Amino acid sequence: MSDGNRSVSASERAIAELLAHADVRLNGDRPWDMTVHRPELYSRVLASGSLGLGEAYMDGWWDCPDLEGFFFRVLRANLPSKIKPTWNGFFALLQSKLFNMQNRRRARKVAEEHYDLDNDFYMAFLDPYNQYTCGYFKDTEDLNEAQEKKLDMICRKLQLKSADKVLDIGCGWGGFSKFAAQHYGCHVTGITISDEQLAFARDYCKGLPVTIERRDYRDVKDSFDKIVIVGMIEHVGYKNYRRIMEVVHRSLKDDGIFLLHTIGSNKSGTMGDPWLMKYIFPNSMLPSIKQLAEASERLFVMEDWHNIGAHYTKTLLAWNENMMRNWQQFAQKYSDRFRRMFEYYFLCCAGGFHARYLQLWQVVMTKHGIVGGYAAPR
Repeated sequence: MSDGNRSVSASERAIAELLAHADVRLNGDRPWDMTVHRPELYSRVLASGSLGLGEAYMDGWWDCPDLEGFFFRVLRANLPSKIKPTWNGFFALLQSKLFNMQNRRRARKVAEEHYDLDNDFYMAFLDPYNQYTCGYFKDTEDLNEAQEKKLDMICRKLQLKSADKVLDIGCGWGGFSKFAAQHYGCHVTGITISDEQLAFARDYCKGLPVTIERRDYRDVKDSFDKIVIVGMIEHVGYKNYRRIMEVVHRSLKDDGIFLLHTIGSNKSGTMGDPWLMKYIFPNSMLPSIKQLAEASERLFVMEDWHNIGAHYTKTLLAWNENMMRNWQQFAQKYSDRFRRMFEYYFLCCAGGFHARYLQLWQVVMTKHGIVGGYAAPR
């Protein structure tokens, strides 16, 4: 079949017809249209789905001036549901159902491959509190201020007091631990399984009532007034949701408060996106409302469920802008393919949140319910 004087393959026509549902054109002149550099792209995407699309972008097979706008349209039109599953996807799904992909041994994989990258690279696009999760852009357009607003909102939701002992599960580079200790005077114990984050967080929180430990969440035995999980349960996996809820329940005092901050999926699944799992967050997946509710049933009273997912688009766009502005200092260490990988990661996720295909929840729970009710800060 031909398009004017140019021959059009069946795979190109199939991709063009699919993208038309999202108002995206091949080699169009609008910012969100795809510019295709290699005709092999079409068969690669049909054979490998989202994995092939992402790898082709990393390899320079296609470009798009407004990649966030491209994914906003693709995901708003729910195009992933219109693509036939690949054999690789089928076997990955089968593996996720048969095995615990986030057991103790596999849990180290995401730390080693993602979080143990050069700390300076992350600091080049994050805010001063090193928040590698959604900011709260209420009455501001500045990333640094948005992250402080998010941190303070978490502290207020936890009703932090100076006498509190707080557990920060998956503490990252110590940003929440430092903020809570600085501004609320409480003692914070942060735990991580990333060696790079451990060393950084200990130095970063030096001089404050903060203890940073290398510990798996399954090994927590102490008792705490408040417990927080910020951007970590995405690495826990559906087979372990009940386990982590039981750990929190066991470690939280009877009158304590637990806050969970997590990216969320609109539907229950057993594995993450194939490209994101391979290149960004190995063995990770997003929980659904149903999965979190079932995991917490008979353990907690849900006091508040706050969706701030719309703020994640601005967060990711700011990260990408910062990375691009500071890229030259890393160009000798990392390849252009690596840069395109992170650019794709930031902007495809930004489009996902913009399309409301992805959510960001802050869930507040208590063991017995607060008598008289819980007033949630916003």
